[in-house]
This record gives sequence, structure tokens and C-alpha cells, in this order.
Amino acid sequence: MTTEFDDIRPYHDDEVRPTLDRILADPELIDAVTRLKFPRLNPWAGGLLRPLVKRALVKQLAGVNSVRGFQDVVEKYMARMIHSTTSGLTVSGLERLNPQQAYLFISNHRDIAMDPAFVNWSLYHSDCNTLRIAIGDNLLTKPYVSDLMRLNKSFIVNRSAKAPREKLKAAKHLSAYIYHSIVNENSNIWIAQREGRAKDGHDKTNSAVIGMLTINRPKTQEFNDYVKELHIVPVSISYEFDPCDAAKARELYHQRTSGSYQKEQHEDVKSIAMGIAGQKGHVHVAFGEVLSADYMDADEVVAEIDRQVLSNYVLHSSNCFAYHMLHGTPPKVNYTEKNIPFVPEKLAEQRQQFELRMQAIPAEYRELVLAMYANPVLSKLQD
Repeated sequence: MTTEFDDIRPYHDDEVRPTLDRILADPELIDAVTRLKFPRLNPWAGGLLRPLVKRALVKQLAGVNSVRGFQDVVEKYMARMIHSTTSGLTVSGLERLNPQQAYLFISNHRDIAMDPAFVNWSLYHSDCNTLRIAIGDNLLTKPYVSDLMRLNKSFIVNRSAKAPREKLKAAKHLSAYIYHSIVNENSNIWIAQREGRAKDGHDKTNSAVIGMLTINRPKTQEFNDYVKELHIVPVSISYEFDPCDAAKARELYHQRTSGSYQKEQHEDVKSIAMGIAGQKGHVHVAFGEVLSADYMDADEVVAEIDRQVLSNYVLHSSNCFAYHMLHGTPPKVNYTEKNIPFVPEKLAEQRQQFELRMQAIPAEYRELVLAMYANPVLSKLQD
């Protein structure tokens, strides 16, 4: 049975097994998993490892015939990733939400894959429905990536449309799907507050995102009433360390020095792998409160999302060290999920580790990386 959203929706249960059989036969997927799992061995032993990796994947996915079954397998990978690449994952604010209610989670955007993955993990382990995740079609440059994303409840955002009429049509289609998911199918949605990651550490909602979400509103319905039907919840995600910090700074550096930056082919796929495998330190996911006031227009919604994202954002020692290194004085702020005062004298060892990390960054990018870590502190102090 076809529906009006078949071109962008996640896969249904009856599509899971055929899709898994297809991607397990794709050599590119096996090669990618081998490189991710064995980064040091792969260059010289990849030929021996790939058949073993394929056999292990086939075995792991043998009994999977549903989206939930696939996510149960993903959860095991997530658990290992969290154990090996973070010093801890903490969550706040979930107690305010009703597990039976569908929400539109709008989060700040630091990592392509890990932002929604950590939100999803938090919901999964709180017996809430997992997310339908918005993902741009610019990231789906390989067929197996598209399949994996849609198996994991991702839906496609059309960013390749160029003509104004085509872009408007795509926006209306996406807006209708998000509303349909929340109101008619009681399914949680995740979407980033802006297109593209916040590479400079400033988390700001793009009003075009709110415009897209509300473009489906019937002319007879008040803006405020439509917004309330979406049950919008701002989410703040903070990483002690960003595995892609140097790569983000390189992009910013080229934009500032030459006016543009041309991504390499499949660069976003590489960023996804880097974000998954790289060390992240302490990660905190803070769920805000449902937007329930009377909002007159998109700008008021944007202002409230930005307010909650900033106020709920948990600073790490890395943010404070970077601010101190850039501005010469330690910031008078609270940090960690325990909201304790930052006292640099007690953190000499962590400071040394952070300085060593900065020394490993190419000199021309270093100040950009420091600003990336320091800007959340600056935003807190200016609030």
C-alpha cells in the first residue's frame, strides 16, 4: 500500500528484512564497518577481516524482521560506543515528559549522527517511543547509508531542491509529514534547530526551520494553536570534546580566508564515522519544557527555543579552559550536570590534558577551535 509520504518516510516492518539482505550483500557497507571497527588493522589486514565482519553482521541480524528488532541491535552498538568513547552520558529533564505523548524535539546541532543518537538512547532507556529522525538527502550519498538511516526511523529532508517552487513543494511535504507523525501517528520527531552543525559553538535556531514546520498550517487555524499541536521540546546536547573539532575549524578557516569551502566527496559520511568513533568525554542531554505559551509568530518560537537551549546547556571543563586561554581570566560560571562552580585550581590535570589536545591542532586552526569550545561560556555570561 502506497502513501503520500513513501518518498521520505522511514521503512516499515515489512521492508526491514529485504533491506537488510540487500545491504549485507553490499561490499561498501562491509568495508565501512571493517574500517570503523578495526581502524589500525584494516590498512594491511582488511582482506582477511572483511569476510569475518560480514559473517558477524549476518549472524547478528539473522532474526531481525522489524524496526524495533533492528533498533535493539543498534542499541548494543550504542552501548559499546558510549563505553569506549565517552567518560559518561548524563540526561536531565525527561521526568517532565509524558511517555504516552508524541513530541517534536528540536535540538542544537553539533554532530551529524550522535546528536539524534544520544536523544534516541535517552528515550529508549526511559521506555519512551524512539524518534523519527530528520536527515538531509545531502548525507545520503551512498545507498547503504540511506538504507541504514531509514531502517533506524530516519526520514528524508529534501535539500537538493534548487528552484523556488520545488523548494516550497518539498517544505510543505516535509511539514505535512512531521505534523502527521506527531498528531496522527503519535510518533516522536527529532530535527536540528538549523541546517548544518554549529561549527563555531554558537547555538542559534534558524527561523526558516520554524517556517517550514508551520507552513502546513491551515489558513483557518491560529499560528499559536498549530504550534501547540506540535508539542515542541527544545533539547541541549553538550560534548566535553568534539571529535570533529579540527575538521570544523579547517572548514571555518577556509571560509574566512578564501571566502568558500568545497567539501570533498563523501566528506559528511567521513564526519559521521569520526563523530561515532572519536573520543567525546562527558556528554549531557538536557530536555527542556514543552512550548506552551501563546506565540504570535516564528520569531517568538525561535526566541524561546534559543532561550531554553542556552539555559539548559551544560558546560564542561573544556569550555571553561578554552575561555580562560582565549580571554586570560577563568570564567565565573557553573559547569557539569551537577551545576558546580568552576574552580581551575582543582583541575590542573584536566587543564594539562586539554592544552595537549589544543597543541595537536594545526596552529592556523587553533584559535578557531578554542573559540568553538569557549563560545558556549561566552553565551552564558552574556545571557
